[in-house]
Amino acid sequence: MGVLIDTCIWIDVEQGNLAPADIVAVIGVEPVYLSPITIAELKFGAECAATPAIRQQRLASLARIRVKPVLRIDEITGEIFGSLAAQSKNSGKTHCPRIQDLWLASQAVQHGFKLLTRNVKDFEDILGLLITTV
Repeated sequence: MGVLIDTCIWIDVEQGNLAPADIVAVIGVEPVYLSPITIAELKFGAECAATPAIRQQRLASLARIRVKPVLRIDEITGEIFGSLAAQSKNSGKTHCPRIQDLWLASQAVQHGFKLLTRNVKDFEDILGLLITTV
């Protein structure tokens, strides 16, 4: 098995709100993977930083996590995404997940990975998704 880590967790580590040891305490020795979606969100956050110093700090954090293997988005991911998006739309729930969250969920479901997040509400009721939280 493996673990796909939600962007919010990487941000918490960067900001010092979580230590890498906190994550290891939850996931153990399971391999950790990155999504291109997470890379995009973190890059966006770095490019929109309020100061050059914050931008550099965020880019350095992004560079550190880039050692993790990156999952590809392929046609199967797209099919899973389409199904999950339709389920979300048809559920009638007032909370609609963001597009990026559905892509992350699609990748986790596709590979049978757990998704580590602190934003459980963004992912609840997604069929087939295994959620782990800190």
